[in-house]
Amino acid sequence: MLLGVVLVLLAAGAAALVATEEGSTYTLFGYTVVLDDLGMFLAGAATGAALLLGLWLLAAGSRRTARHRREVRAARTRASEKVARLEGEKRELERRLEREQVPGDRLVAGGDTAPDHDTITRTR
Repeated sequence: MLLGVVLVLLAAGAAALVATEEGSTYTLFGYTVVLDDLGMFLAGAATGAALLLGLWLLAAGSRRTARHRREVRAARTRASEKVARLEGEKRELERRLEREQVPGDRLVAGGDTAPDHDTITRTR
């Protein structure tokens, strides 16, 4: 995309140079260039080609950026939907757990001391 901008600016600069100079003698950065009719035609064709290439590169870069933004937006939407689904499942599991618990029922570790394993037993 940056190259496209550079090419468009160069083509615009060349057009401005031709518009401001009189005759077929051009001075640019201290260098003087004299062009005949064929040279002027070829310089114009090269300028036009640079302009078209620059515009094409700008358009291609814009399309790529738009496609990337659509993909990112879709990924964010999928992630949000997944989070919402998981939160719904969590709420449902919490409701089931509340329904299954009997009043006075509690979970305690087996024994008076901390167990050596991860076994949890139910007591009343």
